[in-house]
Amino acid sequence: MRKISASSEETVDTLFKGRLSIVQRRDGYRFSLDAPLLAHFIGIRGRERIVDLGAGNGVIAMLLALLHPNCRVVGVELQDAMVERARRSVEINRLQERVDIVHGDVCSITGLLPANSCDAVVCNPPYRGPRSGRMNPDSEKRLARHEINGSLKDFLRAGAYLLRPGGRMALVYPAARAVDLLHRMRLERIEPKRIRWVHSFAHAEATLVLVEGTKGGSCELQVIRPLVVYALDHQYTAEVKAILGG
Repeated sequence: MRKISASSEETVDTLFKGRLSIVQRRDGYRFSLDAPLLAHFIGIRGRERIVDLGAGNGVIAMLLALLHPNCRVVGVELQDAMVERARRSVEINRLQERVDIVHGDVCSITGLLPANSCDAVVCNPPYRGPRSGRMNPDSEKRLARHEINGSLKDFLRAGAYLLRPGGRMALVYPAARAVDLLHRMRLERIEPKRIRWVHSFAHAEATLVLVEGTKGGSCELQVIRPLVVYALDHQYTAEVKAILGG
């Protein structure tokens, strides 16, 4: 990896035991556990083309590139500063040959990428309505969390446009909004095929849901055993440690 210095307002954080470096704004939107969980969840087969909608700082796109060395990944991101940081991170990790960060709006996907042009789409979309909950004063955090520049419907519609018939789309979303997610996926003809609930502790209610759907798929759903993040000693479980270790 080629070292690139960060500004005083940035940090360079690592994943996969230091094999991946991510430039992030110190006080801006920063990736969470959602990103590696989603990157590990989606099923990738051989030499596939993947699109990450709402790529942020590029973490999911780069995780997928490391996990699947034969694939090419395109990240689509609206915010200028995040695009710039994501591109720098791609360069730091020497992934320019396989990861491309496109500056653009998911709501205008038809002007960015061709229809039916990819095998898989991943997405960690905003999950709060524009008038739901307290608005964060920081624009990066506000746009990442609230449906201001794109709703769940917009992201799913973009995914359906990009996917070839039979292609897959995987999302991570709050468990409390799982019905909204499944309903909207079916409306966009992305049939839910695999689902996994994520629990902070084995005895706790689910906080997240991971769902993968197939464009034009038949109606049969595989419910995978729950993923538990923390053991009783508040340390990551063995499975989560393995995910974070790459």
